[in-house]
Amino acid sequence: MTNNDILRRLRFVFDFNNAKMIRMFAKVKHEMPQEVLIDLLKKDDEEGFVECDDKTLCMFLDGLIISKRGLKPGAEIPEPATRINNNMIFKKLRVALELKEGDILALLDSVDMAMSKSELSALFRNPQHKNFKICGDQVLRYFIKALSLQHRGK
Repeated sequence: MTNNDILRRLRFVFDFNNAKMIRMFAKVKHEMPQEVLIDLLKKDDEEGFVECDDKTLCMFLDGLIISKRGLKPGAEIPEPATRINNNMIFKKLRVALELKEGDILALLDSVDMAMSKSELSALFRNPQHKNFKICGDQVLRYFIKALSLQHRGK
């Protein structure tokens, strides 16, 4: 999945309009012009398509976290990561939505994706840990699909 796909899917999941998306970026002190946002949300075969880089997606996800949970007292707005992967995206969504292990497993089960507790915890481990597992596109796709079912229904 591309960053643009993820941005479009999350927009759908949470039913965000352009103004709400722009406010997500504003939460991390980033000015997102509406014209650029529209181009980021286009499909790659549409005229005017702009590729969403890792930093832009990270800023959106950090804005989502701040919007849903707020900043911890005394905390600074995080510097956006310049590189982001599926594990980081999954973790940021988990944090934003305050999901526990059981919640995530139930969500994945709702879209017929079986995963054990140990498989799930391996996705959130430090990459240097011996039991770390890379989160594939399919896992992230199913997770976002489950969020869509939870937030928007069938």
